[in-house]
Formats: sequence, structure tokens, C-alpha cells
Amino acid sequence: MSAHEQFAEDLALLALGALQGEDRAAVEKHLEGCAACRLELEELRGDMAMMSMATTGPKPPQRSRQRLLDAIAKEPRATAEQTRSRFHWWAALGWAMTVAMFLVVVQLRRENASLKDSVNSLAQMVGSNTVELENARRVLEPLTDPAAQRITLVAAKTQPQPQGKAFYLRNKTSLVFVASNLAPLPPDKIYELWLFPQNGGAPIAAGLFKPDARGNATVVNPPGLPAGVDAKAFAVTLEPAEGPHDAPRGTGVMQGGA
Repeated sequence: MSAHEQFAEDLALLALGALQGEDRAAVEKHLEGCAACRLELEELRGDMAMMSMATTGPKPPQRSRQRLLDAIAKEPRATAEQTRSRFHWWAALGWAMTVAMFLVVVQLRRENASLKDSVNSLAQMVGSNTVELENARRVLEPLTDPAAQRITLVAAKTQPQPQGKAFYLRNKTSLVFVASNLAPLPPDKIYELWLFPQNGGAPIAAGLFKPDARGNATVVNPPGLPAGVDAKAFAVTLEPAEGPHDAPRGTGVMQGGA
């Protein structure tokens, strides 16, 4: 509901003309500074107008009207007090039915607002899941696409031998690199992956990474990787911890070519 929750019931009573005294003064003071509640009040009054129009029925035929008058003339006359009592009873019943119908309208408006909130939440959830699905697709593509380059990187003399595999899809700038048996890093060092272009251009930084306690590490779709670059080789170097770097200058750890 667009009105502040603490004024919702009072706004409905104000629209009905049934709010008096201090409560009415408090609501009217609030309305002076709250555009949302003023709009809610106008909408509630509009609902009341529609309800009052809906109670207007078609005009009965003249012959029916005359039969009704004739039947009334034959009835015994009621006393003035009985007439007033009957009138008050019917007026009270009509008022109660009007209030009940109006409260139903208010409740339906609330449920409609709640439904809109639920739809918005569902839309946000779907949007978030779509992003996650797209990220998962980009990870799987270089692992499964037949066009992806698969390059194994090995170390020549270290035991157990560090190994790495690069799965690279150049036309979609997708790169997944997995490594194992890496040595623990000194506090001031970090591993860095490099892509060496097929055309002999300068090496391209393809991600900084640290291995876990078992010596395993991954690099997935590093940012800034240019599109459409054919890979001649990949290499891993040991670099200063602050990075990324513009060129490999540290100790070579492993490398492999296409």
C-alpha cells in the first residue's frame, strides 16, 4: 500500500467521512507534508465514488410503480415512532454494508500492492540467476568447445612436477587455467600467468593467483584479456606481490606451447 502503514486505517475512515476529533486532526496534519498519503486518500475517495455509482439501478416501469403505491395504500399506517425506527434500522444497515464493501476494497488494494512486490522480487531473482548462468556458461565454453586451445604447462626440474593446463577460446576471450603441485609462495611473491601471442607480440598478463595448501590454483576469465588473440604459448612466472605487471621479469615456473 502506498500510504504509510500507521495511517492506512485512518485514511479509509477519512474517505468515508467517519473520522472525527483528534484522529482526524492528526491525519490532516500528516497529509499536509505527505504526498503519498494524499494520493492514497484521493484513490480511496475515487473507489467510494465508483461504489456509489454501482448502487444506482435501472428505473422501474410506471405500471410497477403504481402497483407498489396501491399496495402501500392498503397497508395499515405505522406510527411516527415506528416509521422513524424502521428508517434508522435500514439506514444503519445500508451504512454497515457500505463500510463493509469499502473495507473489502481497501483489503484488495493492499493484496494487490503485496502481489506487485512479490512480482518485483521474483524479477530480481530471475535477473540474478541469469547473470550467474551466463558466468557459468563462459567458464564451460573453453572447457568443452572443440575450437578451444588446450595447452599443458610443465616444469622441467622440480619434483613433484608442477603442472598447468590452459583452456583458451580466443574468439570469446574465455580462459580457464588450472595448476597443481605448485610450491608455497614467499610472503612477498605471487604467481602470474602470461599469454604469448602467435604473432610475436609482447606477452599479455592473464591473471595473478596463489595456490592453496595442496598446491592447486585456478585462473578463470581474467579481466582485460584482449579479444581475438591467437596464443602461441602460456607461461607462469614468480613475480613481486604487487601487480599486475606489464611484462614477465621474475623467475619462470612453467611454460607450454600450442
